[in-house]
Amino acid sequence: MTSGGPQFITSAGNALLKELRRLAQDSTAYRRQARVWLEGDHLCRAALGRRVAPVLAVFSQSLWDEGGPEWSGLDARAVVLPDPLFASISGLESPGRMGFVIDLPPARPLQPGAASLILDRLQDAGNVGAILRCAAAFGFHQVLAIKGTAGLWSPKVVRAGMGAHFALHLLEGLEPAALDALAVPVIATSSHAGEWLHRAALPWPCAWALGHEGQGLSDELASRAAVAVRIVQPGGEESLNVAAAAAICLHASAAAHAG
Repeated sequence: MTSGGPQFITSAGNALLKELRRLAQDSTAYRRQARVWLEGDHLCRAALGRRVAPVLAVFSQSLWDEGGPEWSGLDARAVVLPDPLFASISGLESPGRMGFVIDLPPARPLQPGAASLILDRLQDAGNVGAILRCAAAFGFHQVLAIKGTAGLWSPKVVRAGMGAHFALHLLEGLEPAALDALAVPVIATSSHAGEWLHRAALPWPCAWALGHEGQGLSDELASRAAVAVRIVQPGGEESLNVAAAAAICLHASAAAHAG
């Protein structure tokens, strides 16, 4: 922690609190501020575990009273808030009692040969965050989000990602033409067409393309696919949730590669 100990803020009108509230509750504020809000012990420890240092650490008074010394070694400005004030900035029904502000990672170039995941206009933040967790778990370390996809560093996606962000190479706001730089085959997912996943010869590395929850992949992205696959659904449902489909497909790729 920076010298002098934490700053105690008790005024609801404090300018810093207004900035934190926007960062924690507005899905696009991270782009304007070039900073990201991480709320809760798990996310904060996940960041530290990947050597992502906060620029600001925010604690509720109750947590600081219980475990302040544990966090005293942080090389970051620290702020302590009364519990009601912390709750006022939180975007959670049950506030996490602590949070970090980190710098938004700088834009990085696409890695042509990396095992990748392409997100085509996915809208639901929970789905996107869950898919990022799958990508990290199954070795797909590059995620390419086409313009129109939920913000990868928005508060809800970060919460749903549960720390996966720090293990991934994330690019967002891409036009489909950016995929021209990929040097790995694209695999498209479909509910009704293509080879059965369990029978398909899955290339490695590859780039799985997952489409909009209602509309699926755009024609432009589907046309880029070297392979199209579908998942056996003997129960007769029309389609799977996109995050569930992602888990099945990425696991199939990882298992085939490992075998």
